Amino acid sequence: MKQRRKKRDINSSRKGIYILPNLLTSAGLFGGFYSIIASIQGKYEAAAIAIIISAVFDCLDGRVARFTKTTSSFGTEYDSLSDLVSFGVAPAILAYMWALEPFRRLGWLAACLYVICGALRLARFNVEKSTSDSSFFKGLPIPAAAICISSMVLFVSDISSLSEIKHKIIIFMIYFLSFLMVSSLRYYSFKEFNLRNQNPFNVLVAIILVCIVVAYRPNVLLFLVFIPYVFSGPIVSLFHFHERPDAKGETLIASQHHGDKNNMGNGPD
Repeated sequence: MKQRRKKRDINSSRKGIYILPNLLTSAGLFGGFYSIIASIQGKYEAAAIAIIISAVFDCLDGRVARFTKTTSSFGTEYDSLSDLVSFGVAPAILAYMWALEPFRRLGWLAACLYVICGALRLARFNVEKSTSDSSFFKGLPIPAAAICISSMVLFVSDISSLSEIKHKIIIFMIYFLSFLMVSSLRYYSFKEFNLRNQNPFNVLVAIILVCIVVAYRPNVLLFLVFIPYVFSGPIVSLFHFHERPDAKGETLIASQHHGDKNNMGNGPD
């Protein structure tokens, strides 16, 4: 019995962590921390770019882990903690230092609400990921909300005419994104899209066109290309809302028709 316990202790001590996906997660965390420092120093464009780069690393670490079969519970928890810093705290500080500070208490409360909703979104995802449909996210993903804030900072910095109303735009967006993150709206996850599998020719053409359009004027077009994804959740939910009454009506008519048949059969000859 003692020898078996010793073997178990040796095996448990030999267990380690997977290097490659956790290195990518660490790179994303570094980008989020750098964004916080850049926001404090007033380098808002650099802070926004750092958050976007962190989102790229966040997308890569999960795919690399699944591709190399190196997924682990440690990596999942580490990724969530990294996301809270890079896509929760960093965008909130960027938004506050960039445009929310004139609102004083209302401004920092909006930034705090964004961080809290982002943390709740991550916690709900970790709890429900084993039972939910992997094709869709429940609520707006926190990296998408962070990219929306960062791309808007770049968008306004390129269009000087919007700098006067940026305070009103960002405070509305902060509250709106916070609501979307904790909502039950469905967002496509793109997890079923696999570059190794064969895809239609039009998919390749669309990806190339999007990359060329964004590369032409990234500060402006990145926001315009990404904002439709943010509104895709409410739009899809509206379509489902309009379709549900029809489905219920058809079910009710079918049940009434079936009941009429049964009444006719049970009546006298």
